[in-house]
Amino acid sequence: MNYFSKLYTRWQHFLHNETLKQKVYSIVFESDTPKGRLFDIILISSIIVSVLMVILESMHLFSPTAYWVLRLLEYLLTLFFTIEYLARIYCLTNPRKYIFSFFGLVDLLATLPVYLSFFLKGAHYLLVIRAFRLIRIFRIFKLFSFISEGNLLLRSLRISAPKISVFFFFVLILVTSMGTVMYMIEGDVPGSEFNNIPNSIYWAIVTMTTVGYGDITPVTPAGRFLSAIIMLTGYTIIAVPTGIVSAAMVSQQKKQAERQCPHCHQTGHDAEAVYCKYYGKELESDSKRKIHNEEF
Repeated sequence: MNYFSKLYTRWQHFLHNETLKQKVYSIVFESDTPKGRLFDIILISSIIVSVLMVILESMHLFSPTAYWVLRLLEYLLTLFFTIEYLARIYCLTNPRKYIFSFFGLVDLLATLPVYLSFFLKGAHYLLVIRAFRLIRIFRIFKLFSFISEGNLLLRSLRISAPKISVFFFFVLILVTSMGTVMYMIEGDVPGSEFNNIPNSIYWAIVTMTTVGYGDITPVTPAGRFLSAIIMLTGYTIIAVPTGIVSAAMVSQQKKQAERQCPHCHQTGHDAEAVYCKYYGKELESDSKRKIHNEEF
């Protein structure tokens, strides 16, 4: 009983050791320190090796012995990623924010496939999800300008989402209608692949997106005429989402260029910025910033 009491005391000391948490935080979250930069480089290298291993394993080029060596190495890498994930949670005062963030979810999904492979055959191939973790390379090599541009693109996509959703719904109605019409035209032709409406809708989607697999083709003059109409329509449809997102990006860039610091009167601040990037002073009051953020 005394042994378990000591063990519990040590565990509580470990959980509340602020000095240790600060050291762990500086390694796993910061890339400005030598240890943090080394850790990030090791992490990125491990991710690349892990993804390449999954790709090579799917090619079945190795002997059974080499296969088990690769699998053992994969288990070791997964153990490393699991410890890293738990270390990130351990050193944070508010771990919930990290757990449900984009990187937190990606870090979790990067470790689960190996554990799932014990119950689901082939689940370890999902380890390619780890490739998303390579986004951290922007932080390691200080490519913050790319991060800013990425945030601009994400904001533009978020603003464009309602319009694109309406447009997608319209396209869905269009391909359903065109597929049904093609079924009415080609459905009675002997040996035709347009023998049901779902097959015809599949053909309409493939044709309208200009993919053109060629596995289903019309043979009647009316069917070919309708195909030509759908092909020409497809070219115009593809350009619409691009135009919607482009217009949103231009609008966001204009707002970003117009956002001015009340102290130094410099412009070009990011939409979510709180402080001036030139002098470090607060851009707006809390109430004004709240109104500004709601616009985005």
